Amino acid sequence: MQVIIGSDHAGVLLKKQLVAFLYAEGHEVLDCGTFNDDPVDYPDVAEKVALEVKSRSIPGILVCGTGIGVSIAANKIPGIRAALCHDLFTAQLARQHNDANIVAIGSRITGPGLAEAIVKTFLDTDFLAGRHQRRVEKIMALENKFRERV
Repeated sequence: MQVIIGSDHAGVLLKKQLVAFLYAEGHEVLDCGTFNDDPVDYPDVAEKVALEVKSRSIPGILVCGTGIGVSIAANKIPGIRAALCHDLFTAQLARQHNDANIVAIGSRITGPGLAEAIVKTFLDTDFLAGRHQRRVEKIMALENKFRERV
């Protein structure tokens, strides 16, 4: 499976660990940066990852200090449903119920072992559709409704 990943400077170490994990799991990884701990603005990285996720229709991973900033920024891109996940249950339901296409993780909150398990759960879980499809469609309708008003 192809996967897109990116982080700001606060998440760069965890991102590197996740990239190694993803390769070990047999995934093809597109790393959108950053590649060192020089300060960068997390909205810029979130935009790069979100645009790649949208154009390629493949899952993405974003990492910053808390995961909050990158998830907020990524969710500004139409068609993106980025979910901040702190455990396996939220990663599973983000996919099953919300058809999330990006998982966001906080490097200052989540250790590498748990982060790997969250990513694995997120990537291995399918959207259930069914009753959840209607809700995802309503999210997309809200997105379209307010995009037209801007």
